[in-house]
Order: sequence, then C-alpha cells, then structure tokens
Amino acid sequence: MTGIEGKVVAITGASSGIGEATARLLAERGARVVLGARRVERLDDIALEIRGHGGEALTCRTDVARSVDLERLVGTAIDQFHRLDVLVSNAGISKIGPISDLDVDGWSSMIDVNLRGVLHGLAAALPIFRRQGHGHFVTTVSTAGLKIVPTMAVYAATKNAVRTLMEGLRQESTDGVVRTTSISPGFVDTQLDGSIDDVELRSRIRRDMTDFGIAPAAVARAIAFAIEQPDDVEIGDITIRPTVQG
Repeated sequence: MTGIEGKVVAITGASSGIGEATARLLAERGARVVLGARRVERLDDIALEIRGHGGEALTCRTDVARSVDLERLVGTAIDQFHRLDVLVSNAGISKIGPISDLDVDGWSSMIDVNLRGVLHGLAAALPIFRRQGHGHFVTTVSTAGLKIVPTMAVYAATKNAVRTLMEGLRQESTDGVVRTTSISPGFVDTQLDGSIDDVELRSRIRRDMTDFGIAPAAVARAIAFAIEQPDDVEIGDITIRPTVQG
C-alpha cells in the first residue's frame, strides 16, 4: 500500500507531457485517474494503455478556459468513482514574446488557460473537497515566475498569479481539509513550445528543451511525492529543474 493507491485523481492537460506522465505514474501506483484535455483521441489512447496495464482510467474532453468543462471533469470522477481526492491543474500555454509585440490576444489566452483555468478547477472541486472533508489541489506553476527574463513577462505573471492564489487558499484552509501544492518545473522536454507563435523564439525554446530539458516523468515523480504524503502533511512548493539550468 502507498499513499497513492486507491485515490481518485483528475488531471488537466493530460494528453501529453507532464500531465500524461503524471497520469501514467499515478495509475501505476494504484490511483484511479480521470484524464482531461482537448485532444480526446489522444486521451483515449492513453487511458486504453493504462487499462491494458491493469490500471483504472477515464477520459473527459476538457477545455480549462470553460468552467462547464471543469465541472464535467470533476463530475465524471464523482459519478464513476464516487469521490475526488486530488485535482492536478496542469494545462498551460506559453504565448511568449516581448511585451512590445503587444500580443493582446496571446496575453488573454494565457490568462484564460493558465490562470482562469486553475480558478475554474478550484470552483468545481472545492465544494466537493469540503463536503468530503478532504482534498488536494496540485498545480503546475513554473520557474519562469521565480526568475523573470525577457519575453516571458506575461507568461510569468500568469504563473505567479497562480502561485499567489495557491498560497491564499492554503492560508484559508488551515482546518486540515484542503491541501495545496505548487510545482515549479524548469525546462522540461514537453510540447509546450508548440503554443509559441514566434518561429525563431519557438525554435530556440525547442532546442533548449531538447538539449537539456528533463523528462516529464521527473516532474510526475515530484507530484506523486506530494500526493503520497499523509493527510496531515502538506508539501507547499516544489521547484524541479535541470541541474544545468541557469
């Protein structure tokens, strides 16, 4: 038995990268997972593989910018598994570039997904956690919010807004019912670069990810570590990056 076995975990952004790796690892350790993302066919393939290895997995098309989709994701966990122990808010996009580009649409998209998407998850799951008497929010933030660099200011702002949100919720939840964990990855070899519109910048980020980005499974192990702790232990923040990242 582990602190993960039997837990019901819903994961957004589960069709690739950190979300997919987390779903696979938690299912391997005995969790029942509900996978949410926009790419349903990809989700179904992952769930099929998890079930083929003896795990339990469901899928739910989820666009985190839509509150009704988060309600449906949480509802799927409740309807099928009768509770929700953990919500991993992992979906994110990176419309990075100089502020002087004035990419208002890109800024809005990052706010919708990176910040509003987390808020939608809180709104959907918090009443369930309170009713159950327990629950855990795990949120993927970023080292971009710890070291502010050119071209990433607005992206970092959305991530730091989430960091602030999680700390506020933590301070409002000292009755022991709700746990919060913020995971700040550095360069991870994922498909996050695919949301960058600037071709040259996207190429540079892709090169860095390939050259020294850590595997998504490394972040998944950090998430699992936070989840498996006893209910009276809260891992508030984890920063995980390549050893060569500046």
